[in-house]
Amino acid sequence: MSSENQKSEGAGGAEPPEQLALIREAVRKADVPRAKPRTWRGAPLAKHLPVARVLVDKGVLHLDRYFDYAVPEELDEQAQPGVRVRVRFGAGARNVRGGRREGGGLIDGFLVERVAESDYSGPLAALAQVVSPEPVLDGELLGLARAVADRYAGSLADVLQLAVPPRHARAEAREAGEAPAPPAAPETGSWGRYGHGAEFLGALASGGAPRAVWTALPGPEWAEEIARAVQATLASGRGALVVVPAGRPAARVDAALTQLIGAGQHALLTADVGQERRYREWLSVRRGAVRAVVGTRAAMFAPVRNLGLVVIWDDGDASHSDDNAPFPHVREVLELRASRDKCGFLLGSWSCTVEAAQLVESGWAAPLVADREQVRGAAPLVRTVGDEDLARDEAARAARLPTLAWNVVREGLKHGPVLVQVPRRGYVPRLACERCREPARCRHCAGPLEARDGGGLWCGWCGVEEGAWHCGECGGFRLRAQVVGARRTAEELGRAFPAVPVRTSGREQVLDTVPGSPALVVSTPGAEPVAEGGYAAALLLDGWAMLGRPDLRAGEDALRRWIGASSLVRPQGEGGTVVVVAEPTLRPVQALVRWDPVGHAVRELSERAELGFPPVSRMASVAGTAEALSGFLAAAELPGDAVVLGPVPVPDAGPGPGAARRGGAAPVGERWERVLVRVPPGSGAALAASLKVAQAARMARGAGAAGAEPVRIRVDPLDIG
Repeated sequence: MSSENQKSEGAGGAEPPEQLALIREAVRKADVPRAKPRTWRGAPLAKHLPVARVLVDKGVLHLDRYFDYAVPEELDEQAQPGVRVRVRFGAGARNVRGGRREGGGLIDGFLVERVAESDYSGPLAALAQVVSPEPVLDGELLGLARAVADRYAGSLADVLQLAVPPRHARAEAREAGEAPAPPAAPETGSWGRYGHGAEFLGALASGGAPRAVWTALPGPEWAEEIARAVQATLASGRGALVVVPAGRPAARVDAALTQLIGAGQHALLTADVGQERRYREWLSVRRGAVRAVVGTRAAMFAPVRNLGLVVIWDDGDASHSDDNAPFPHVREVLELRASRDKCGFLLGSWSCTVEAAQLVESGWAAPLVADREQVRGAAPLVRTVGDEDLARDEAARAARLPTLAWNVVREGLKHGPVLVQVPRRGYVPRLACERCREPARCRHCAGPLEARDGGGLWCGWCGVEEGAWHCGECGGFRLRAQVVGARRTAEELGRAFPAVPVRTSGREQVLDTVPGSPALVVSTPGAEPVAEGGYAAALLLDGWAMLGRPDLRAGEDALRRWIGASSLVRPQGEGGTVVVVAEPTLRPVQALVRWDPVGHAVRELSERAELGFPPVSRMASVAGTAEALSGFLAAAELPGDAVVLGPVPVPDAGPGPGAARRGGAAPVGERWERVLVRVPPGSGAALAASLKVAQAARMARGAGAAGAEPVRIRVDPLDIG
């Protein structure tokens, strides 16, 4: 080795530490300090639009506004409107260093916009971090979320938690493909069974925005009919959104769409697919790679581009109402989207809710129904068994099932499976006249009467005691509250038909489909599996347990569940028979026999209009401890036409072992009260605004801090007694 080589090698070995020392010394002597992550003390700000307006993810009403932050120059490119950011919050005005506010806890948020100057005159904190450069919140979604928050007296941050799914980096790293070419317009298909079905599809395919309340015919064709409406919308170059109550119907619409227009044309947004895949599918929709969405409740906020149609199936299902504040309902959100985006609207169900009937009566949507001949040809034969029949029936007294039911089951098992619907645990009936079964209601507000432990009668709405009740229909003085147990139904049927397999579908295990071979399928409402070729017969047991629930929607909900189960039965022409064990003179039972859910909903709507009940009026539920509730109502500036009903005790949240917690129940161990605030049409927005202002002021005073007594507000509650 030469001396030059040795010198060169020695110099090379000494060079790295010398260079590192020079770098450290240069950093110490630099005029501009190196930007520190998260605080960015002394770092230069962005030269263009240096102020970011951020919505912090606090979810409390008195902080339901935007906060200004300084944008460091190094974050200028990434800090674009719509991205997720992290900021320091709660530092206070005293903690200022180098002209920047510092300190406070790190919190997530969304960057809403960039502006040149801040309305705040004091020092600003800097953005701590841009979590991801992916813009997940655009102006359209932000406007929709703000409208939903205002309607339900909630915070914008809470709505965005429902609207924007949690982030997954691997999902963001995947590139989105190009949007597929629009499919061809569909054939009319089974839409031809409805009076204006072909015109509805044609309007969607030509770029129109029809609004319809669709009463679907019984049978499995509903999923394909929704898929054809989506295909017609895609053919016009626009997007479509379909929201169903659960994963099973979502899978049916997904399969129908895939079969009709092929894979890759739509996204499936349900909780069953997992958070990463769901976020990946959501991103493909936001980026425009997919123009159609099928999903459950959270999909109501899906950012579909150029939206041409929104669809909700079975709007009476409680799953369409979110369990998290501010408790938005899919139907109302999709109505907002249809109005804001001027797109088509389709509300479909085998049954018909009062809200759907109101949309038609107001002229906001048109009815989309089949004629009576089509209905009679598609529906099964419905037979009833009332109290008088049960009293005369020796078999019913001995084994709970009447002779007619046994005969229908025996005959049905010769041709296929038989469905037996049994009300799930938790159905508690309200009081009714023993003679004519008319529900017992309060003379002051028409609320449901309840029997307390002391034996007296009290109104479940306004709390007024009823000392001398008598039936307004027949003059009777005796009340009835009947609960029939259903635990042993499967065992009894199994013993009665020992050679036939018995399958159960309910909370522990929900079956999706069952074979078309003879079998007994015992199911709770909403968990009925689809039978191959349809059920040969169905038994709808314990009608009083569903009709007698202490709720305004008891009759409507019972009819919806009965029709949902009966729609899985073969048509009358193929021998399909349904037996409902309920008093045949009751209105929901008569509507089932005639297969007339629309007529039932219209009648209910007219009666609610006379009594001032929702949906004709707007109503809010306010619950809390007696002291907190009294203070809240004293401070709230309610509209002048508001009527306060109550207070009444809130049911305890401590259910029995294995039972589901009742929605709206008080926290375990606490005694809460509830009032209902009712306003006439046109005052709903004023009511929501007044409740929101009162709750925000209460939180700002510290009443919403840990350990304080909360007040729970729910606008348009599902369960009002």
